[in-house]
This record gives sequence, structure tokens and C-alpha cells, in this order.
Amino acid sequence: MSESGLAPEVSDGSISTPSHPPLSQVLETLGGHVISAAYAPDGEPLALGEPIVHDPDDPLDERPGCVLLAVGSRVAGEDTHDLVLQAGRLGYHAVVVKDRGADLGPLIDTAKAAGIALLVAPQRIPWRQLDALLTAAISGPGASASTYSSVAIGDLFALANAIAMTIGGATTVEDPQGNVLGYSNVPGQEIDEIRRLGILGRKTPQRPTNRSEYTHVFKAGGPVRFESLGPGHMRRLATAVRAGAELLGFIWVLDGEPRVVPDAMRVLEDAGRLAALHLLRARHPSNPQRWHSSETLRALLDGTISESAAAVRLSLPIGSPVTIVAFAPATALSEPGTEAGTALANIADLISLSCEAWHPQAVCTTAWGRVYALLPVPPGTPAARLVRVATDAAGAVRKSTRLALHAGIGPVVEGLGEVPSSSKLAERVLRVLAETAHASVAVATDEQVRSRVALLDLADQGGVADGRLLRPVRRMLDYDRAHSTTHAVTLLAYFDAFGEAAKAATELSVHENTLRYRVRRLQTLFDVDLTDPTERLVIWLQLRLLRLRGEL
Repeated sequence: MSESGLAPEVSDGSISTPSHPPLSQVLETLGGHVISAAYAPDGEPLALGEPIVHDPDDPLDERPGCVLLAVGSRVAGEDTHDLVLQAGRLGYHAVVVKDRGADLGPLIDTAKAAGIALLVAPQRIPWRQLDALLTAAISGPGASASTYSSVAIGDLFALANAIAMTIGGATTVEDPQGNVLGYSNVPGQEIDEIRRLGILGRKTPQRPTNRSEYTHVFKAGGPVRFESLGPGHMRRLATAVRAGAELLGFIWVLDGEPRVVPDAMRVLEDAGRLAALHLLRARHPSNPQRWHSSETLRALLDGTISESAAAVRLSLPIGSPVTIVAFAPATALSEPGTEAGTALANIADLISLSCEAWHPQAVCTTAWGRVYALLPVPPGTPAARLVRVATDAAGAVRKSTRLALHAGIGPVVEGLGEVPSSSKLAERVLRVLAETAHASVAVATDEQVRSRVALLDLADQGGVADGRLLRPVRRMLDYDRAHSTTHAVTLLAYFDAFGEAAKAATELSVHENTLRYRVRRLQTLFDVDLTDPTERLVIWLQLRLLRLRGEL
């Protein structure tokens, strides 16, 4: 490879074609969001040839070493099993099927019998895009004369220069948060002040139109053109870069003087498809296996992978007892200006190390502003041991980063297919820890806060909708808002203390006689009947739900 990142030329001036890469390299390059191995034969590493799209109605040609894309196949279909066996006889090295939630076990057995690798792609990634990504990953840089594919995989600065030279405008490659990952420096291409600040700060500067512009690009089916908004703001072209449904980043091209090429929108669309491979490669960490496991857990959490496929990727039996622990910030970072989302990305490795000390096949991932850990749980493990694992992980993070965490532990479930239900309860526990007054409790299981979780369920089901509030409760709330009084808070404290005036008064930091007076007065003002046990129960419940929603 030359210093420019281009493939070497042979004596006749053409671009030389590299040898076919091993399966492991292709899997590492693309990552679990694009493709993963459900089965790979033991022995010598499989070298992969070009991907071949197969129409079920066409005969299968002999293509030794190639990858068969089984378009339209169903994992459980008998014709798919026949196709895998036939592909093995004709010398193919791998077959790719879509993961649609079916059990992969029988098809894995067929692949073993055929001596062929079985690869699985998520259902939501289009076959056309999968074909393009596989072609780029297998062919490698220099396989064609294409300016983009001749760039070393993962070199985003070289990619930005290649796009800028092809389209004719200064280019940046950004991640989904607007961080500048690579930018062009082609002589003669002008930039505006916004681009200059973005390059210096390595992030798109804050502007009132940022949100609407990025949203427009994200939702568009292809490249988007933006006109100038005034002096100092140049015309722009932009496209989103995706792997299936997952957003990988954005490409922005300035349209200055001289103007971009006439077919710039088409060229940028081509660049966006090929840039996906570069962004997938560039974001891989030093430990590819941990990254693949992390991506698999995230897919389990959002329901985009089948239980059998996840079991293969995580090397766990389908029926393994597991639990989900969800971590979220409990307090702001001590260093001003640090975003919690960035902090979570930084602490994920710390949590991973703590959880892997508990079990070597523990997996962590970041999603939705939280860190999730999947813990295999040996039979007979007491809940206190899981609390200790989560407490140790949160403690390690606080010691290293000064970021305090809450940790919610979901129930132990039988099998990876039940992971979403464990995750849902773990998130409920996090809400309880964040929304109740029990700030001293940082870690809890769903059983330890089960009654408060039940209250959350009632609140989410509309248990405190305006139309369901008792008339005394509604009148009390309206009066407190209008007169800046605290009758509702007083009554809730009185109920929480089981009618013990001294205890409620201490909670509210008032004299006991003052508390008694307020309770007598609110009974008269709002027609509250404390002698009726049913009314006491319902009023107490509604006030507690209002507090959980932050309205009291």
C-alpha cells in the first residue's frame, strides 16, 4: 500500500487485486450490526470470494470460495436447507441468511454437514446494501479504480479528501452527534467560518438551525441540498450514512466557488454507501470480540435479533439464566461541561471489567443514555450477590470518574429471549431510585422496590389522570397552586406516617400542633373524610402517584 492509501499499480498501469481475506477479517470489519457468523468450520481459515446474489428461481452456479446471499430464503424452510447443502457441494465458502427470529439450530446443523460457513444478517439491512458492504470488505482497497474504494478502510481523512476531489467541495465526515471524524484539505476548495470552527473544535458549532438541518438529513432517503442562509454561510450538500437502519454518521460537502460537479447528488449518494464500511471499521475498539458482544446485547434489548442468533454470538446456551443490570447517572459530573452521555461511553469499559470479574461471559453495552450489563447467573445465586456485583461496578466508576451511578437489577430470567422483560424491570428500578426520596439507596433489585415499581405501573397506566382524581384531591391541588400552600404535601406526610402527628411533623420540619391544625383544616376545606378507610386508601394512592410523576 502506498503512503497515499492507494493500492499499488502493476506494470500495465491497472490496480492490483488483493488476495481474498479470511472470514474473521470480514466479520471484524463489518461488525455485528451488518453480519455475524452462526457457524464457521474448524480448521484452516476460510478465504472469502465475492458475494453472489441468488434468486430462488434461478439455478445455482458453481462459484468456488464465494459468498452466497440467500435472498428470499427462510431459516426454517426446507428449500433453504437444500440450498446450503448445494452451495457446499459447489464450493461456496459461506451462505448468508436474514435473521427473522427463527431457531437457527437446524440450519447450523445443515451448514456443518455441508462444510460451509453460515452467516446471519439483521432483517432490517437491505440486501442491496449488504451486497455493497460485503463487496467492499472482501475486495479491500485497490480492488477497483473507484476513488472511494481505493482509500484504506477506516482512514476517514483520506475518505474526506477522496469525496472532496470527486464532488468538488470541501468535505467533512461526522458521527451521529456531529463530531468531526475526518475532513478534507484539498487546495483551492474554500470553506466558511462555520466549517473552520467545526474543524478547530472537531465538532459542528452550535447554531439555531442545527437541529432542523440534521433531522432533515436523517429523515431523507438520500442526499439533501441546503442553500446559503446569508453571508459567511455557504451552500451545502449532506447525506446520512447508514448500515441498515442504524445511523453511522453524516457527510457534509460545501458548495462554494468553483461549484460542485453537476451530478454531485448522485456522486454523494455513492460516497455515502461506501462510507458505511469506513465508519464501521473506524469505530471498532481494540477488542473486536467485546464490541461484537456489545452490539449483540443492544440488538437483544431492542428486539432486533432472535434468541438463537444471540446465543451463537454470545456463546451462551439459549436457556441460560441471566439478568440485566441497568446503570444511569445519579448525580451530575463534578467537572462542568461534561455530558452524561459522553461519560457513559467512557465508563462502559469500567463496568465491563467489573462484570467480567463476576462471569467471563458477562456483556455490557451503552444505549438510550444508560449502560446495560447482561450477567449470566449460576443456579442458586442469592440476590445479595448480584447487588454486590452492581455495587462494586458503581463503586469502581465513582472512584475513577467521580460519577455517581444508580443501578437497577432486573429479575433473573430463563434464557436470552426473556432479556427485554428483565431490562424493562431494571429500568423501572432505576426510575424508582431516581424519583423517590431514598437518595441513600444506589443499587436495588426489582424485588426490593416491588411496591414502588407497582406504583410506577399505575402512574403510567393513567392512574393519576385528571379525570380519575377524587374531587377532594383535585380541589386540594387547585387551592395549593392558587395560594402557594402545601395541604397535599401535608396530608401525604400524615398518611405516610400512619396518622402519627409527631412523626409527620418531624418529616415536614413543623411543630406537632401545627401539623394537627393543618390536617383538621384541610378536612374542612376540601371535604376529606378520614374516617372512611376506602377514601383514605385512594387519596393516599393518588397523592403518592402524583409525587412519583413529580407533580407534588
